[in-house]
Amino acid sequence: MDSMDRRKLIQHAGMAGVLAAGAAPAIHAQPVLRWRLVSSFPRSLDTIYGVAEVFAQAVRVMSNGRFQISVHADGELVPAFGVVDAVQSAAVEAAHTAPYYFYGKSPAFALGSAIPFGFNARQMNAWMLHGNGRKLMDEFYAGYNMRSFAGGNTGTQMGGWFLQEVRSPSDFKGLKMRLGGGLVGDVLARLGVIPSNLPGGDIYQALQKRELDAAEWVGPYDDQKLGLHKVAPYYYYPGWWEGGPEMDFYINLKAFNALSADYRGIVEAAAALAHTDMLAKYDALNPAALKQLVVAKTKVSPFSQGIMDAAFKASMEVFAGNDARSPEWKKIYGDMRNFQRDQILWFRFAEARYDSFMSAQKI
Repeated sequence: MDSMDRRKLIQHAGMAGVLAAGAAPAIHAQPVLRWRLVSSFPRSLDTIYGVAEVFAQAVRVMSNGRFQISVHADGELVPAFGVVDAVQSAAVEAAHTAPYYFYGKSPAFALGSAIPFGFNARQMNAWMLHGNGRKLMDEFYAGYNMRSFAGGNTGTQMGGWFLQEVRSPSDFKGLKMRLGGGLVGDVLARLGVIPSNLPGGDIYQALQKRELDAAEWVGPYDDQKLGLHKVAPYYYYPGWWEGGPEMDFYINLKAFNALSADYRGIVEAAAALAHTDMLAKYDALNPAALKQLVVAKTKVSPFSQGIMDAAFKASMEVFAGNDARSPEWKKIYGDMRNFQRDQILWFRFAEARYDSFMSAQKI
């Protein structure tokens, strides 16, 4: 690693990266290690897919090329929703995905990513890093032969694209809507929605053919790339089911444990770098994309208070049901909500007042 690469790494990866990079003598003694990482996302989405490339590049740089990870988009090796099975069975060493996609395997998967009316991105980081979040999730993931590292966050997402206006909870009745996970599908089903969980690359065509009446994906930058504004004119916010959804790197437990201490440190540092980069990239790119969508005659509107209240009530009913049927969910969910209460208390003060004031100013 030349001095320029080392300075860049130190700037972006922090102390964990420095420690990993400083282990070069031990790394040189090892043969080249090659892993495969499967993503649940298409290559066209340079943010949510691209974070896996950021991770792989950081691993390569910090190991002086001795640890290389090839990244494979949705469908190249396994389908989008087959990545957990692939890691669990050791067909591949790693995956990058949204944990809530696997709610059907166990409700507890969603808690590693986002639940309706859950954490925002900063609160999720706090719970994972300085609460019990990562510990509890990795205890759960061990049952699937995996361990996890944060792999990015989108921030609070938009509420989706609709062919028709939705003004009240009754407008959801009978809607065929693409949703990002089974949990929000369970919630919206209580309002009469017929949920679908299509991969991102299939959403545009399904809306165009009127196989769907509505669909949510991420936010302005990614939604614009998928062209959703061309087929659905109404764009609602916020995505109350994804206040701060964490993406994760899943790594086969045996493969991770077989790594040297140097390589384990590199994986951890590279994941931290990629995780930070993804949210920053979304925050940088979403404003311009939203402006362009408005210019393209997109009708951007908030969900009504009535819709938000009905969704909150339905969410609490679903959560109570999950408590009754899943011990893993109940244990992790209880800890999450206890942590969230204090987070909400704190964010009511400095953060909320500051943001409220600044949103009304002209700069």
